[in-house]
Amino acid sequence: MTRLLSRGLVLAALLGACADEEAPPPDTTEQGDDEAFLGGKATVFNASVLAFAQPVPGLSPEREDDFFIGNAIFNRSWVTAPASVVDMDGLGPFFNARNCSGCHFKDGRGRPPEKPGEEFLSMLLRLSIPGAGPHGEPVGDPVYGGQLQGSAILGVEPEGRARVSYTERAGSYADGEPWSLRVPTYTIDSPGYGALDPAVMISPRVAPQVIGLGLLEAVPEETILALADPDDQDGDGVSGRPNRVWDATAQRMALGRIGWKANQPDLRQQTLGAFNGDMGITSSLFPKDHCTGAQQACLDATSGGEPELREDFAAPVVLYMRTLAVPARRRWKDPQVRQGKELFARARCTGCHVEQLTTGASPEVPELAFQTFRPYTDLLLHDMGPELADGRPDHEATGSEWRTPPLWGIGLFKTVNRHTYYLHDGRARNLAEAILWHGGEAQASRDAFVALPRADRDALLAFLGSL
Repeated sequence: MTRLLSRGLVLAALLGACADEEAPPPDTTEQGDDEAFLGGKATVFNASVLAFAQPVPGLSPEREDDFFIGNAIFNRSWVTAPASVVDMDGLGPFFNARNCSGCHFKDGRGRPPEKPGEEFLSMLLRLSIPGAGPHGEPVGDPVYGGQLQGSAILGVEPEGRARVSYTERAGSYADGEPWSLRVPTYTIDSPGYGALDPAVMISPRVAPQVIGLGLLEAVPEETILALADPDDQDGDGVSGRPNRVWDATAQRMALGRIGWKANQPDLRQQTLGAFNGDMGITSSLFPKDHCTGAQQACLDATSGGEPELREDFAAPVVLYMRTLAVPARRRWKDPQVRQGKELFARARCTGCHVEQLTTGASPEVPELAFQTFRPYTDLLLHDMGPELADGRPDHEATGSEWRTPPLWGIGLFKTVNRHTYYLHDGRARNLAEAILWHGGEAQASRDAFVALPRADRDALLAFLGSL
């Protein structure tokens, strides 16, 4: 697809993305009340169902064109090769989704199944066995590889069906109010190619929202490393560590900053890796499909080209991922919300959820350069304790470590994605449950939340909902 060929799709994306945009509230200005500007100048005032789908304000005309071309490709479904639509064929042979938005609906967050037996639609299972590859990466299951894929093209047997079931665990706050957490158990039904390795490690992952990623990518490495305290030298119980991962473009180890375990160094590798792993679409960076020797039909399947994702498709999609804006904070002057922010800091939640970062130079998107923004993350790994552990190492991340997720946008999940499931596997049904699952380095903060009276807990949750 060329720029001219895609203009119809671009226009449709443009009209959709610009709908329902809100003007900044009258008491908010760039010069003054900057707490509303979670993304710095990359903030948009939109709290609608399209809140996560907006371009960074002030993009150059060329980058704005690429944004909408990338949006069209992001939402366009791939088909089995050979097909008349030669620019968008090559799906599979195995896949979890037919397009990017199948997992990141409206650029938002995925969820676990809501009913027994429901398919995993925006969630997947990572697979690996003990050991590490030549660059410290996980080693996939010998038969099923690094990710279970529940769908396949005609003539190829799917790998299996991921299932989740829950049991309830009761508890109570210090004031006696009860709560219940749901404890997930994951299984794989109908494996299509025999048994998985007896030592296989399974890690569930919901698709995260994709706003503000260009800002996170542009934070200087030295800024992130300065926040690390791997030996807890300050004695606060928080020991953030960087992940070191393989940069396939530069052919060297690099700081990881993208993904649930910070296992990707930049958005190009993250995006093209998702095309390859989730849809079976090859690219210049990942030129082979995920077929093992035990999956002959997969190996024999017709390709959609070499590579299937042309570079003039890949570049605008990566640009799109870099330039999705961040919705502004809401109700931040409300007294209850202000109180909640103070309680959040008092509970030392900011030890991991660092409020403010600043980007450095951003050659790919100069509009993101030298921006101070408020993501509430340090982009580091933290041990979250045994309750949240997946037991699956990923490069230098242990089986109990997770990267601090940004908090911006969490108050809009219900509006955009019609659910309020949180954490890496969506086990938490609301923000209170998400806090209650915290352990390890976050145990003291979790206990501080449990000790609060109801009014203070409500205030802290109101603060989170304003983000």
